[in-house]
Amino acid sequence: MKKRIIAYCVPAIYSSGGMERVLAVKANYLIGKGYEVHIVITDGGDRKPYFYFDKSIHIHQLALDFEELYALPIASRWWKYKYRMLVFKRRLNECLCQIRPDITISLLRRDINILHEMSDGSLKIGEVHFDRLHYRHFSVKWLPRFICNIVQQIWMRALIRQLRKLSKFVVLTAEDASCWPELDNVVVIPNPVSFISDRTSSCLQKRVIAAGRYVPQKGFDRLIAAWRIVAEKHPDWKLNVYGDGWLREQLQEQIEALDLSDSCCLEHTVSDIKEKYLDSSLFVLSSRYEGFGLVIVEAMSCGLPVVSFACKCGPRDIISDGKDGLLIPDDDIEKLAEGINWLIEEENVRIQMGNQAFSKSKGYAIDKIGMKWEILFDSLLKEKELRL
Repeated sequence: MKKRIIAYCVPAIYSSGGMERVLAVKANYLIGKGYEVHIVITDGGDRKPYFYFDKSIHIHQLALDFEELYALPIASRWWKYKYRMLVFKRRLNECLCQIRPDITISLLRRDINILHEMSDGSLKIGEVHFDRLHYRHFSVKWLPRFICNIVQQIWMRALIRQLRKLSKFVVLTAEDASCWPELDNVVVIPNPVSFISDRTSSCLQKRVIAAGRYVPQKGFDRLIAAWRIVAEKHPDWKLNVYGDGWLREQLQEQIEALDLSDSCCLEHTVSDIKEKYLDSSLFVLSSRYEGFGLVIVEAMSCGLPVVSFACKCGPRDIISDGKDGLLIPDDDIEKLAEGINWLIEEENVRIQMGNQAFSKSKGYAIDKIGMKWEILFDSLLKEKELRL
C-alpha cells in the first residue's frame, strides 16, 4: 500500500503553546503509524521547535515572517501583509505541489484564506483550536464597538465561506460544534493529552494547582479572589499557579493586597508539569473561556479531581460533575471557593474523584484520539476514490 502523506499548515512551531504541543503529539503518532508527515510553516526562521518532533517529519520553512509586521504602523502593515499573502499563496502552492499530500490540514490561521486555491489535488481539512465565540474576535480600543462588531461579522462570514469548501472541519468539543449551524461538514475530535501518567497523586498533599498563561482569558484574578475565601478556612493549604505572561505583576499585586503571600504563589512555566500535578491534590480551572482545556485532561491523567468554571467551551465536555470533578457556574467566585473547600474537607471524596478522573483521562490518550483521525482520513480518501 502506498504510504499516505499528510501535510499540516501552521505559522510556526517554536512556541510553547497548546496548539504546537498537540501538533507534535499527533505528528509523532502518525509517523509511528507509517504516515509521511510534512509541516509547512511561515515564521520563526531557524528557531528550533519547542516540542519534540520525530526526525523523520519534514518541516518546510516558507520564510515569510508575518510576525515582524505587528511592529509596523497600521497603514504600512496592511499593504505589506497583502503583498506577503500573495507570496504566501505562490510558495505554499509550490510546496504542496512538490509534496503531493493526500490530505492537507489547516490549523485555521492565515492559510485558510488561500487553501482552496492550491492546485496540489489533496483533500483539505480545517482544524480549529478555539471556540467560535472567541475565534476571529475583533477589538480595537480606538474604534467604536459597533464598528468592531461589523468588522467581526464580515470577517466571520468570510471564514464560513472558506470552511464550506473543506472536506471536513474539525472542532474540539460537542459544545462548540453546536455553534456552527451554517456548516454541514463539522466533526468533533478532542485534543489528545500529551501524557498519561504511569502513577497518580495520592491526593493527600495540602496543595491546589492551576496552570496557564497569565492573561485575562485564564481568569487567575478570579481564582485568587476565591482563594482568599479558601485560605481563611484552610490556612494550611497552598495554591501554586504555573505559567508566564504579562499579567504576572498585576496578579502578584492582587495576592499581596489580599494578604495571600503565604498561601498563594505564582510560579513560572516548568518543562515537566506532570511532577507538579503529582505533588498536588486537586486542580482548578478558572478560565473565562477555553477552546478545549487540555490542562484539565493533563491533571486528570495524574489522578487529580478538577474544580472548574463551566465556561465555553471544554469543561462541560470533559468533566462529569460530581464524579471526576465539579462544574461551577461561570464567574461565581463564592461557589468556586465552596467547591474547593468541599474537596479539601472531603478527603475520601477527593481520592475517589481523582481515581475516576484518571480513568476518564485514558479516553484522551493519543492512541484513542489518533485512531479517530485515522478513521477520518480513511473515510475521506475512500470517498475520493469512489468519485474518481
